[in-house]
Amino acid sequence: MSIFKDKVLLITGGTGSFGNMVLKRFLESDIREIRIFSRDEKKQDDMRHHLQERYPKEIADKVKFYIGDVRDRQSVDMVMRGGVDYIFSAAALKQVPSCEFFPMQAVETNVIGTNNVLESAIEHGVKNIVVLSTDKAAYPINAMGISKAMMEKVATAKGRQLGDNAATTICCTRYGNVMASRGSVIPLWVEQILNGHDITITDPSMTRFMMTLNDAVDLVIYAFEHGHNGDLFVQKAPAASLDTLAKALIETYSEINPEYGKTQIKVIGTRHGEKLYETLVTREEMARAIDCGEYYRIPCDGRDLNYDKVESGNPEIDKTEEYHSHNTQRLDVTGMKELLKKLNFIKEDLGLQPKSKTSEIRSE
Repeated sequence: MSIFKDKVLLITGGTGSFGNMVLKRFLESDIREIRIFSRDEKKQDDMRHHLQERYPKEIADKVKFYIGDVRDRQSVDMVMRGGVDYIFSAAALKQVPSCEFFPMQAVETNVIGTNNVLESAIEHGVKNIVVLSTDKAAYPINAMGISKAMMEKVATAKGRQLGDNAATTICCTRYGNVMASRGSVIPLWVEQILNGHDITITDPSMTRFMMTLNDAVDLVIYAFEHGHNGDLFVQKAPAASLDTLAKALIETYSEINPEYGKTQIKVIGTRHGEKLYETLVTREEMARAIDCGEYYRIPCDGRDLNYDKVESGNPEIDKTEEYHSHNTQRLDVTGMKELLKKLNFIKEDLGLQPKSKTSEIRSE
């Protein structure tokens, strides 16, 4: 945490699952201040009260709340005043179906909103910005993924323009499925199990990368520490089929009550904009990716508009395969159960740790 000592961190979209996990990781560190920027006053009020109940005043008071919207440049400029050192840019519309029906709303928040944050950060001398993206941005087929892909392009282009010796560094991190984040499938299926309903699956053979929120925070910290302007960082992650995930959840909750083990799986068909598998790194990106052990670092294409009309191609692309959830490490039911038991709300449900939220809230 040394790079954050006495620094000010801003989290846009900070009342979401990612913002909550960052607070857990950073609040009791040597960081000076964390600014939560979002448009949901109720979630901010809930977060404020939770912090006041759980932490001593001097710790809880490190968190400052700002109402605003990344679409509104004036409110973004306001939260930058007084000096911000680092930014987690997490504000986004993330639901595939809602973005599919309202694509311009996805553009307004994910593309234009992110551009507002980046422009303001550069103007106010922010040291480092990490923009949070998704595997749906690689070979996108839905409006959410397309808007996130454009968001990445905006961030990469600004990083390329700034160059390596600039005062501000802009990177992206691309995630697979962040398990039990707000609005994701795991909390939904747990509620179905507990209420005695069938688990509803779109396609049992679909695969998704599986990451915890702690993994997501680790990736962002790695990007802050090792990133160059225009870089994209990806964590290597295991994947599981939806069928495996559902069976692992049923077996896990049968440990609480054997009746939960009788839960049936109901296939309802593919939703708007869903893929059979998700790609974390495209074939073109893999050809220039740098293997950093647990992560891939993908530098931006450094060419400018003056590159030759006719130039030799990259023969490595022809030998390279994309990195996706069908060809990564595949978890079986046992492995998926082990990963599920790293989730706080599941540990709470199993009685492995005290409850930190009401029983109605089952997300990280």
